[in-house]
Amino acid sequence: MPLARIGRALVAILFIAITPFCAWAQGTLQPIPPLSGHVIDQTGTLSTADTQALESQLAALEQTRGAQVVVLMVGSTAPEDIAAYANRVGNHWKIGRRDVGDGVLVLVAKNDRKMRIEVAKALEGAIPDIAAARIIDSAMKPRFQQNDYAGGLSAAATQLAARIGAEALPPPPEAGHTPQGINDHSFFDWTDFAIFLFFGVMVAGPLARSIFGSALGGLLVGGGVGVLAFVFTASLLLSIGAGVIALLYTWIFGGSSAPVALGQGGGTSGSWGHGGSGGGYSSSSSSDSGGFSSGGGGDFGGGGASGDW
Repeated sequence: MPLARIGRALVAILFIAITPFCAWAQGTLQPIPPLSGHVIDQTGTLSTADTQALESQLAALEQTRGAQVVVLMVGSTAPEDIAAYANRVGNHWKIGRRDVGDGVLVLVAKNDRKMRIEVAKALEGAIPDIAAARIIDSAMKPRFQQNDYAGGLSAAATQLAARIGAEALPPPPEAGHTPQGINDHSFFDWTDFAIFLFFGVMVAGPLARSIFGSALGGLLVGGGVGVLAFVFTASLLLSIGAGVIALLYTWIFGGSSAPVALGQGGGTSGSWGHGGSGGGYSSSSSSDSGGFSSGGGGDFGGGGASGDW
């Protein structure tokens, strides 16, 4: 019956709103570092010479083929597994050209002794899961076991470049052309995200109040929206703003009465979609590598492979 389908849809939306809150309660998600170059080592493992050599190798690939391969070394991805964290980083950074989506993330969680090659959808034909697993097993794992992280990453980059080079990709942009991407903040569709959250709160708010009560329902929806916003934007300021707005909306408009008097009701709407323009979101910064930025295009759907050593 239509009513049953509507009920299932409402429960699904509520689950989407509350699930991130549960993940947050279990442990704070690892932050996504700024995208400052082709090589980002947060563990201090790679020497300056190693970093520069690998940076040059990956920059040459981008200049000749257009595809972006980025290496990220972190201590741990806990409480997420490495696949979930890699997917979150890839979709946040938007590695690859905007109209092509030819990006690859090579992630190493040193303390966890795990690594992953996360492949954007546009390159899943050139680097299928089995090929990514083979690169991990043949290029990275044996070198990592000898503590040769630079050698393993360089060997992986060479094999990835060979596969990307065999793919029929559009030529790279002309020199001096800046691709539309992270630097102009056009890579993230704030309008779609705001609409998604707004209608999700409209449905989930009253449902949460009816199930959990006014106070707890508002806190759950507000917390869930806040964490969901943080997962997608990595902006603490925007996440807090989204969570507070969802909380107020649920308390004020989610039922017949609000738990507390919170001022003029009209002031809680209309500012939802403006979190991005306030400067609270930033996923990249200029660096010594010459102002590196993402092309704003990679769509990461979970393709790739993981391994350990």
